[in-house]
Amino acid sequence: MYSVIVVPPSCEGPEDQIRIASGERLVFGRAARDNGLTIAHAGVARVAGEITAHRSFWLLSNLSADQTYVVENPEGAGELIKVAPGRVEAPVPFEFSRVVLPAAGDLLTFDVWAPRHAFRSADRRVLSGTMTTPAFVLDRTTRYFAVLAALCEPRLRGEPHAPLPTTEQLVDRLRSGWPEVSSSAVNWNIDYLTVKLRLRPGPETAEPGRRVNGKKESLVSLALRFDLVREDDLVMLAPVSADSPSPSGVSR
Repeated sequence: MYSVIVVPPSCEGPEDQIRIASGERLVFGRAARDNGLTIAHAGVARVAGEITAHRSFWLLSNLSADQTYVVENPEGAGELIKVAPGRVEAPVPFEFSRVVLPAAGDLLTFDVWAPRHAFRSADRRVLSGTMTTPAFVLDRTTRYFAVLAALCEPRLRGEPHAPLPTTEQLVDRLRSGWPEVSSSAVNWNIDYLTVKLRLRPGPETAEPGRRVNGKKESLVSLALRFDLVREDDLVMLAPVSADSPSPSGVSR
């Protein structure tokens, strides 16, 4: 049974997809043979790379002499891995992946799906001893979490490099569910989050006069990296209408 599905650039339906089983390999390039994936572009090497299915994930070999390949996670808010020239069997853990090949000034892409990801059921046994301390404790019913969700919203909605909202934009975004919101209240919650998530020490240990630069960027980076805020959490914010500005400030 197949474990990985490769979706070619010109795929028009399921019949054009390539399914490979665990242990099988698929070569891609300008002159791929043996039922490989042909990418007809002068900037792609004749044999550019190889995909190997391995149980619930897959491996990418970059057979190019001088081009780095990028594998993006379209659902990961900018998450990606880079595979250097000559690297073989680099593991790709994403369930949905987009392989990006630089080719003579163009960026060519094709998708790889690994739909058979498996997850272990939570162990409900009660063990003796002290409980494990959670890495991050966030209450999703609080206003500070609403501020964090609004901060992360542009990048969670498929714009991984979108500029972060300004304080004024956050105020506008939060007002429907928090009528008395103000710039000072938003900034207070951002400061609180930087302490709560340990991006800076609390007031009892902080060095006098020390400031943390890039607080918003640090918060969003941490939250998205460890899935502290997910796309499902955006339901706590008001819906974005088709004719209203997008969360990143760009009109839709």
